[in-house]
Amino acid sequence: MEQPTLIFDIKRYAINDGPGIRITVFFKGCPLKCKWCHNPESIPSYQEKMYANEKCIGSIECVKNCPNNALTLTPNGIVTNTELCKMCGICADICPTKAIEMMGKQMTVEQVMSEIKKETILMDQSEGGVTFSGGEPLLHYNFLIELLDACGKEDIHRCIDTSAFSSQDRLLEVAKKSEHFLFDLKLMNSKKHEEWTGVPNENILENIKTIAATGIDYNIRIPLISGVNDDLENIHESAKFITSLVGKKPIVNILPFHNIAERKYQKLGRAYEKGIMKEPSIEKQNELISIFKSYDINVMIGG
Repeated sequence: MEQPTLIFDIKRYAINDGPGIRITVFFKGCPLKCKWCHNPESIPSYQEKMYANEKCIGSIECVKNCPNNALTLTPNGIVTNTELCKMCGICADICPTKAIEMMGKQMTVEQVMSEIKKETILMDQSEGGVTFSGGEPLLHYNFLIELLDACGKEDIHRCIDTSAFSSQDRLLEVAKKSEHFLFDLKLMNSKKHEEWTGVPNENILENIKTIAATGIDYNIRIPLISGVNDDLENIHESAKFITSLVGKKPIVNILPFHNIAERKYQKLGRAYEKGIMKEPSIEKQNELISIFKSYDINVMIGG
């Protein structure tokens, strides 16, 4: 039996993480560090604390009950001494307004399955299922395999939302136990891909080709960020890559960049380097849709 692993969220009634209405399980930890990531709490493979100053009412229960004296009430709100904090989570449990939240909870396969099974009636009615996302679910390979097997025994539709940055052997084993994949196609130029995500893309592109050849259902999702990957060269190269994939051509979902992550970085106490990243205009989105359609690609905004 696999040891517990870090789950940072379980989202119910998800409608954009695969077919039907789904429950999405978010694993904590990712080998990529995309500068536009809208879930920055998903990247580190360890528990973190988020603090929302605007929710804080100045109750000092968290300060009084911290066993390590790591919290101080200041004019700017609660400040955590990271050298003293042991991430026990007592402050989050006791906070009356949930201004403090712990990101990442150790869960067993049985605990995750218990949450999934609560949604089986809705999943059956909508032809939905469970989506394993992150972070990167393939970082938790053995745990993921156990979950996929358990879902298979319950006849639950299984979808994997992955960067495809993984060994091919692991990806193929996961594919044998899944019904659907969601792949991000971020940048076609490998050097630019590494600049913006921290890793090159050769392994990713080869893995997408490999999964396409298996015949499994999958979608390609393109996070669209002005200043990063919305140039015509990248869009045409992306379209050429998609049309080169063997088998049934996937639906392509364009996911326009938005700036909601900035507040999350503040709550995590991290710097947010927006740089040249911008939200793409409606005109730009429509232009790129026209380009993909000229390659006979089924494309839509969102999803």
